[in-house]
Amino acid sequence: MLYAMGKKQHSKDRMFITKTEWATEWGGAKSKELSTPFKRLPFYCCALTFTPFEDAVCTRDGSVFELMQIMPYIKKYGKHPVTRVPLKQADLIPLTFHKNSEGWSSLLFALK
Repeated sequence: MLYAMGKKQHSKDRMFITKTEWATEWGGAKSKELSTPFKRLPFYCCALTFTPFEDAVCTRDGSVFELMQIMPYIKKYGKHPVTRVPLKQADLIPLTFHKNSEGWSSLLFALK
């Protein structure tokens, strides 16, 4: 009689998560401490590589990129890396940063 031993031992096993399990244990419940606050990128960093730049360019929406990093990206994908809208090399606006002894101090740019 092998069938009689432990016949109902897995009767509570389910192939789905109940509403209570989803809300409280491992499903959709997220701790508030785990969420990281939004932190804006410093203005002297490239939005593509997140590193400080030497030759800066920006787009109309205000995203700033390193010229030598954004050009190959535009040639390959033809889209803005942040917003995913079509972007051409002619849409880039050159920026000039003035750097003093303490760090970055001002931004100079001219619209076309």
